[in-house]
Parts: sequence; C-alpha cells; structure tokens
Amino acid sequence: MAEEEDDADAVGDEGEGDGGKASGSGGKKKIIIIIALAFLVIVGGVAGAYFMGLLDPVIEMIVGPEDAAEGEEDGEECEEGEEGDCASGRAVFYDLQELLVNLNTGGRKSSFLKIRISLELASARDKAKMDIIMPRVIDNFQTYLRELRLDDLKGSAGMYRLREELLVRVNVAAAPAKIKDVLFKEMLVQ
Repeated sequence: MAEEEDDADAVGDEGEGDGGKASGSGGKKKIIIIIALAFLVIVGGVAGAYFMGLLDPVIEMIVGPEDAAEGEEDGEECEEGEEGDCASGRAVFYDLQELLVNLNTGGRKSSFLKIRISLELASARDKAKMDIIMPRVIDNFQTYLRELRLDDLKGSAGMYRLREELLVRVNVAAAPAKIKDVLFKEMLVQ
C-alpha cells in the first residue's frame, strides 16, 4: 500500500510538473509577445517622427557639419555670379528655339505640336554652358516629344507630366549645369 501511495504521489508530481511546464512556456510566450510589441511601437514611433520631420534637428546635429559646409560653398558660389542673380533673388531664364514636331498618332491623320520653352537656370553662368550643349537638349526634347500621343497632352495632368519629363531630360543633358524648371511660353496642338 505504501508503494501505491508513492506511485500516486509520483503521478501527481508528474502531472504538476507538466502543468508547471505549460504555464512556464505560456509565460515565456507572453514575455516575447510583449517585447515584440514594445519593439514595434518604438520602431513605428521613430519612423513616424522621421517622416514627419521631427528628427531633422537630431540628424543635422549628427551629420550637420559636413552638410553645412557644402551649403556655405553653394551660397558663396551663387553670390559670385556675373549678375548677382542669386543674391538679388532674380531668376535666370534661357529661351529655347521654337520646336515643331509631329505627334505619334498611330497612322491616323497627322497632328503637330508647336511649343516654345524657357528654362529657369540656377545661375547666370549656366547660360554659356547651355549654348554649348543646346543641340543635345533639342535632340532629347525632339525624341521625347515625337513619341507623345494626343491623349498624353490632355488636361493639366498631361502638362504636368510633360514638364516633369522635359525637366528630367534637360538636367541629364546639361549635367554640370542645374536647371530649376521648364516653363511653357506657347503650346499649340494641331
């Protein structure tokens, strides 16, 4: 009988041991979940602060000296311009020749685009650079404009896309010079 009681106690102890293991692993899972949630909240908060611009002062403190020196150099370069265009806040424009291209109509009746463009330059010194690279700029514009369809030019969204595409192309062609904006002086679709 004493042996039966010892066996019963052993079975009871084993049952408690299993219950103890189950509650211990459940506690470990809860701790891991809490730590993971806390980590996600912290990472989400930091990412939100970064995208909202709240971390800009901290980033400037960490990386600031290098970027501040570059900004000062740009300011000095701008002030030494031929006409003082940056110091006085005046914009510098470069007028392109009138472009006349036929649009991609897919075999239908021919349609033409007549466009006059003005480029806003970063400084007056870029005018001389633009004179040198103008054939490349005109070629890039002509190539792009000839592939446009009438639907691509409809509405203000079409004009915006056209402006952005031309700005990208002129900045690639005029790599050392910086073009701020592409302005339409005249645009006629016929």
